[in-house]
Amino acid sequence: MRIQLKLSPNTQPVPFNHLHQLTQRLHHWLGPENELHDGLSLYSFGWLKGGTAKKGALSFPTGASWQISFHDAEATRKLLMGIINQPELFCGMRIYEVQELPTPAFGEQYRFLADGPIVARQVRPDGSREYLLHDAPTADLALTATLRHKLEKAGLSAEGVSVAFDRTFLTPRHKLVEIKGIKHKGSICPVVVEGPPEAVQFAWLVGAGELTGSGLGALSL
Repeated sequence: MRIQLKLSPNTQPVPFNHLHQLTQRLHHWLGPENELHDGLSLYSFGWLKGGTAKKGALSFPTGASWQISFHDAEATRKLLMGIINQPELFCGMRIYEVQELPTPAFGEQYRFLADGPIVARQVRPDGSREYLLHDAPTADLALTATLRHKLEKAGLSAEGVSVAFDRTFLTPRHKLVEIKGIKHKGSICPVVVEGPPEAVQFAWLVGAGELTGSGLGALSL
């Protein structure tokens, strides 16, 4: 399920680097005992929409929108209960409306837009991890392996599933995102997901690549 939150305008400047605050609030709403906190991220969330840069920070003078998606309907229910009990986000913003977004009828292939940098990584021989940008030959293999692993953990078939950056896209960008002092490099570039319709829908919900539970790799239509 995917929901869209409508937020009131901020009363204090919103730092550019606020992804960790979104993550913290998300888990606060889910509750202290939620299994998603340290588990595999079968969910994703995009970035706040509607902001403008102002004096070294972000401002949302007319409010903001924020999309969050879960594969598990029970997790969505817990989130909604948490929001009802405590609708505050941060910097003076409050949630005043929650909308359930309809699930599209996906076919066996769909080209998704990136609602945040998509992180692909591979393990080097020395055990360290290498970031793979959209033009790296092995980036698609890493994205595909990540999605297949999540499908299997969710009890779904990963057979015939693939994820690939759309290299016909004319304006891909690379972005460095800092989360709790660690810098992650990702690509803002559409991806093409192929496989059974339920796998394509799954990708729409859980995102592409790594760190989808930290605000990276969310997908939009």
